Amino acid sequence: MEFGRIIISETASNSENPQDIINSNISVINLMREEKVDDDLIHEDALMSYYLDYYVSQYTEGNFAQFVYNSRWNTELNELIEEGLQLLGAEKHLELFQQQCKKVKLMSSVKREKFFKSRLEGVNPIRDLLNNDTFFEIEENLIELNANFLKSHPDTEILSVDEMFTVLEEFIGHEIKRE
Repeated sequence: MEFGRIIISETASNSENPQDIINSNISVINLMREEKVDDDLIHEDALMSYYLDYYVSQYTEGNFAQFVYNSRWNTELNELIEEGLQLLGAEKHLELFQQQCKKVKLMSSVKREKFFKSRLEGVNPIRDLLNNDTFFEIEENLIELNANFLKSHPDTEILSVDEMFTVLEEFIGHEIKRE
């Protein structure tokens, strides 16, 4: 049985910072994973938002090469991100992502393996080839788009922290330890 909701805390929903909404969704997913809930049972748009945030934070911290390096170039993940960018209407980011993916796809598997075995820091010509600063010039704000997507999603429920735990415990079938 799939968990057909996206849950956001009231606190995050009322926050001025759009990242809080995204982080609230991430917390719920992390909690579900800690409780051994399979990803297939988690709302796919909640997961998509989660992975979009991963992409944005990786790119922001260390450019596209860091995303490729840390995600180990996962096809499923890339499809989710591509789908997410489409859903959010982030056309320029989508275009850049597809362009960047093409670079990796055109790379020989030997070169790709060499990149994964290398260190990301220091002299790294493959990293330099993969990086693209256009990301930082695009005016589409992925954090705002992602937060608005979550907030306006028909399956989103805004709950107090206590209600969040209650709903998740009902789904999981047992009490969750609260920190």
